[in-house]
Amino acid sequence: MHVRFRALAEQLLVAANVFILFLLIFEQKLVIPAWLQTIGRMHPLILHFPIVILLLAMLLEFFRFKPEYATNAFYKNFLQNLLLVGALLAAITVVMGLFLSREEGYSGDTLNFHKWTGAGIFFLASVIYWVRNTKWYRAPAARLGALGTIAGLVMTGHYGAALTHGADFIWEPVLAQQEQNAVSIENAAIYAQVIQPILDQKCTTCHNPGKIKGGLVLTDPESIRKGGKTGKLIIAGNPAMSLLLQRVHLPQEEKKHMPPAGKTQLTPDEITLLSLWVKQEASFKSKVTDLPAGDSLRLLATRYLGGGSVKEEAFDFAAADEEKINALNTDYRTILPLARESPALAVNIYNSSAFNAAQLEDLGDIKEQIVSLNLNKLPVRDADLKTIARFVNLRKLDLNFTDITGAGLRQLASLPHLHSLTLSGTKVTFDDLKTYLPGFKKLKTVTVWDTGLTGEQVARLQKQNRQMEVIGGFRDTGGTPLKLNPPQVKNASVIFGNVLALDLQHPIKGVDIRFTTDGSEPDSVHSSLFDHKTTFVKSQTIKARAYKNGWLGSDPVTFSFYKSAYKPDTISLAAPLNAVHQAEGARTFFDHKLGVIGANNPAWANNWAGVRNNDMVFVSEFKKPVALSSVGVHYMVEEATGIFPPQSVEVWGGADAKSMKLLTTFKAQMPVKGEAPSLRTAEGSFKTQTISCLKIVAKPIEKIPAWHPSKGNRALLLVDEMFLN
Repeated sequence: MHVRFRALAEQLLVAANVFILFLLIFEQKLVIPAWLQTIGRMHPLILHFPIVILLLAMLLEFFRFKPEYATNAFYKNFLQNLLLVGALLAAITVVMGLFLSREEGYSGDTLNFHKWTGAGIFFLASVIYWVRNTKWYRAPAARLGALGTIAGLVMTGHYGAALTHGADFIWEPVLAQQEQNAVSIENAAIYAQVIQPILDQKCTTCHNPGKIKGGLVLTDPESIRKGGKTGKLIIAGNPAMSLLLQRVHLPQEEKKHMPPAGKTQLTPDEITLLSLWVKQEASFKSKVTDLPAGDSLRLLATRYLGGGSVKEEAFDFAAADEEKINALNTDYRTILPLARESPALAVNIYNSSAFNAAQLEDLGDIKEQIVSLNLNKLPVRDADLKTIARFVNLRKLDLNFTDITGAGLRQLASLPHLHSLTLSGTKVTFDDLKTYLPGFKKLKTVTVWDTGLTGEQVARLQKQNRQMEVIGGFRDTGGTPLKLNPPQVKNASVIFGNVLALDLQHPIKGVDIRFTTDGSEPDSVHSSLFDHKTTFVKSQTIKARAYKNGWLGSDPVTFSFYKSAYKPDTISLAAPLNAVHQAEGARTFFDHKLGVIGANNPAWANNWAGVRNNDMVFVSEFKKPVALSSVGVHYMVEEATGIFPPQSVEVWGGADAKSMKLLTTFKAQMPVKGEAPSLRTAEGSFKTQTISCLKIVAKPIEKIPAWHPSKGNRALLLVDEMFLN
């Protein structure tokens, strides 16, 4: 290397040491702009160069003092230049890595170890470069420095790989196989032995405590239940609404597709397992064998674990063509073998909004092989039972909560092997069952709860049909009643003008909904019974529970309703919003749409307006003066991600923009460390004022509290609605 260029490179090396030391000291105060984030993301691209160059330089340094090399001028100059280049490239890599680490999603001990070992390599390489020509630097020091640098490179690479691929990436195949072999099918848990291994292999490289992309951790049940910045990951019982399955089913070219393009993708079986698991309420404790023998999740989980199934009866019909089965499998219809090497098939159809008669008619090519059919909660009608009657080997049929009537039952009586029929929640009557049940010669169980039959009628049916069991109540393997789901709000919006007619609902017929408005827990006797006559004329929070004889009461659920009597005629923002949280601009505050936890939830992406570096200043005008006495601001609190309430809110009003005066200033309750994310309202009241012009100034917290990892920084303020009364 030319002397002048070497001198310049040495000056750059000194500057790099000072700059990196500065970054490490003031790292918590760094705010990385978008263009520097791009440079930071080049860290994985360039890091291989200093690794290779420093490894080569340290190997040469280790043997530098051997007699045959000590006097070789080329060896000496080449090694010195190689070490200088390696140290400078290491400096660039460290700076890029520090920029990258400031992005959201990187935290934990693994990141700290990777950061400090990487920086340590750079400082050690710099020290070796500066002292290697001193008199005291001899073979022992050279060898010690070379070995220390190589060891540091190995450690840094290990922690970097753990960040990228997960802590157990190297031994994962062996550990997974050992764990899988150690658990029998009878003892295997659906989550621990089936679902978690899929997440570990395909998801946790980016969603672990050391690399929390999107605020999401997928290494334990509690974190999975919590979800991430984009909201809840799983809606138990509803795969279509679960963000996990939504992201998986996006096209690979979509930015939000998971796993990201370039990563190992989920197989069709793995996607089906995740979907079925969510469909089965996403239990973290259930065993595989807790599911019915013909259940799709049990069958596929058994195959995934490599085990056999429970003993099934022998079938005398041929297996269906595998290509036909694959062609008939869709996102809303799964067809799986009942057991290994068995020709019998179990069919499950999902999604009531997508169901039509063709989904049953399409199964004509495999009608002889279908022995189990699940149509639970689908809009199946009596006309569809003609198609089902052609499945001559059907053993089990689930028609719970479908639209069939007793008139259609006579078409099913011709099925020669049907031994299990569930009719819960349907419109069948006692007279229907009394007429048609005797025609089912092989039927062993029929379930008729929630059909309106009385206990006496069920007993009479049982006496008439002694060869079968008529189940008229609720039971599970423990013999305990089932718990009702919580009530739901049917109102189009929880924000109203002057009067709200409360509208609650429950999917189960005959349920009583009890509610309270004083914050107490509703009971089944004393609390108000919802009767479609309740109205609210002011903002109100209620607690509600569902009750029904034969069921356990639901968990209590809380609903908040917000009055907003006035909507401005003109709306504008006098200060810019955060570049990430633009929402619909000023219109967001009066669109009667509340956001949800997680500012980037795709279902509510346009409902959060945010500011960090300036105040949120909102100005509005009314064509006709209004009598205003209070202003409310609805905001999000998620302290873990630096989203805090407003530090203060000022309300200004007057006849026009020039004559506005301060009407009130109010503050919001501050969160405490570890507090769960929540949606809240802060409200300020004042003496009634007749105004035509209104200005609201919401100020973000200037310094996040000392207990927070981002202490001292400005907080992010997110607002989705304002209430004027």
